[in-house]
Amino acid sequence: MVSLLLYVHGALFLAAGAVAKARLPPIPSDLTTPVQQRIAFDGPNSITVSWNTYKQLGRGKACVKYGTPDCSLKKQVCSSKSGVTYPSSRTWFNSVTIPGLSPATKYCYQIVSTNSTKSTFLSPRLAGDKTPFSINAIIDLGVYGEDGYTIKMDGKKRDQIPYIPPSLNHTTIKRLADTINQYEFVIHPGDLGYADTWMLRGHNTKDGRNAYQAILEQFYDQLSPISSRKPYMASPGNHEAACQEIPLSTGHCPAGQKNFTDFLTRFGSSMPTPFVSTSRDAKARINANKAKKLAKPPFWFSFEYGMAHMVMIDTETDFAGAPDGPGGSAGLDGGPFGGPNQQLLFLEADLASVDRTVTPWVIVAGHRPWYSTGAERCKPCRAAFEGLLYKYGVDLAVFGHVHNSQRLMPVFNETVDPAGLNNPKAPMYIVAGGAGNIEGLAAVGAKPSYTAFAYADDFSYATISFVHGQDLRIDFYRSSTGELLDTCTLHKLHREQFVVQ
Repeated sequence: MVSLLLYVHGALFLAAGAVAKARLPPIPSDLTTPVQQRIAFDGPNSITVSWNTYKQLGRGKACVKYGTPDCSLKKQVCSSKSGVTYPSSRTWFNSVTIPGLSPATKYCYQIVSTNSTKSTFLSPRLAGDKTPFSINAIIDLGVYGEDGYTIKMDGKKRDQIPYIPPSLNHTTIKRLADTINQYEFVIHPGDLGYADTWMLRGHNTKDGRNAYQAILEQFYDQLSPISSRKPYMASPGNHEAACQEIPLSTGHCPAGQKNFTDFLTRFGSSMPTPFVSTSRDAKARINANKAKKLAKPPFWFSFEYGMAHMVMIDTETDFAGAPDGPGGSAGLDGGPFGGPNQQLLFLEADLASVDRTVTPWVIVAGHRPWYSTGAERCKPCRAAFEGLLYKYGVDLAVFGHVHNSQRLMPVFNETVDPAGLNNPKAPMYIVAGGAGNIEGLAAVGAKPSYTAFAYADDFSYATISFVHGQDLRIDFYRSSTGELLDTCTLHKLHREQFVVQ
């Protein structure tokens, strides 16, 4: 979310501040040292390991050793491609997919380098596995340290933490690290790092090109204690679009800092196309195959995990009136990334393919909400997506963009579902945009009739727990203390194999 007043205030602050250079992270002496490490689901029995290096690794030189259960690392897999980069980046991006994994099994792995460490992951649960599990939803999360976190734009409350661990203090990242064994993966639909807000700090004033890259490097380094151990599933937000998130300013961005370049380069080879359908129904399998052809990771895609069918969408581009698209209201001139209506055709085919006897819960995650407290609601997003979510019985929709935490009742067409949380037809909505960033927290504002919970006093995030095929629990936690702020259980009977409303 962007405030014009925020940028005016920022510009005045910068004019009065000392001019200096951006503070780039130090480069390791061994340029093959893996940094910004992250993993993601690739398929029902595979994980993609991704990382950056400060030199290009030759073809076949990006390798990962792995093993189970004793961490002996007897197997090795390498990429057939060399690392890729883009103009203005100091690093190269590498990805290796580990195939043939046993389901729901702990593995050890290590990126091959003279300076790397072992880490672990849990391989994906097969679709249909009814074991309870939890995931975290963190949205609008930026760096900590001098380029990041504020609370309601109060400079006195700025996080004074060094840019890298071990001192993580009260951030959401610290809470995710402390509770690492309590959840199985993370979804982050948009606004990752806030590199485009570099101009809000005086030492970056005359060095925007490097400042943008510095914040990206810092953020993904800070995130790596979590993202190297838990699959980190991302889709785009407005802060991924360009070097400055000021309307009509993208023409001033250098090559490599326009049109979602870092996001596409970083996640384009690691976010999955939809998994092969596990339904026995022929029509479902046809729809799943259609969705796979229409998917465009990392912008829109889906995957299955245990009881859940997860769909990540792009609320920024590639639909009528998309705010970050060409001619869009944000003036960011992003995309398109697919053919005409490709994203909406994907979403319909994908949702139509969901067999509720296999994956009873359907979750859709995107960045901009169309139901929210306050005034920040994306009307073009609602026009594009709401009808499909209702038609195919989506259970929960997860959004951010508004910098606070909200739980909203099941709602369709601005009307609260009369069933409430007891087997509603309409999707339930949450906003999990209070994780923490340089723009600060957003006031709750006016509360529409569908508001059940809203919190903007401190950084917070959401945990989604798949209890069993009929109960889904949503909890909001205060990041600094772990205090439970709100909890509810959504009960759905899931009697129909394929939902069409």
